[in-house]
Amino acid sequence: VQLQACGGGLVQAGGSLRLSCAASGGTGSDNVLAWFRQGSGKEREFVAALRWGGGRYAYADSVKGRFTISRDNAKNTVYLQMNSLYPEDTSVYYCAARVRWTTNYRSSVEYDDWGQGTQVTVSS
Repeated sequence: VQLQACGGGLVQAGGSLRLSCAASGGTGSDNVLAWFRQGSGKEREFVAALRWGGGRYAYADSVKGRFTISRDNAKNTVYLQMNSLYPEDTSVYYCAARVRWTTNYRSSVEYDDWGQGTQVTVSS
């Protein structure tokens, strides 16, 4: 699967952004699409994931209630709606794909395909 992420930018604290990730090359119902982020000098961390065919969603505790992951099957696109942004949300955000959902869905090493990353900067 080829992934193309976009939608990052500069926003003030408390603001909102929506990231998009277009998937090409075929997505099956068992596939998992996820968002990770990596701040400067930090390890890449899990943000959110969903099962393409529906029925499974997951969020990091740090974004629960503020971020929403969703998909548009017709457009083969997964979104990350980010509300109530904090300066600590500043990171490069990556979308990623793997074949199927397992208990290791939070682990970046389990993902096979990655988008190029999009910068999100939240000013205080």
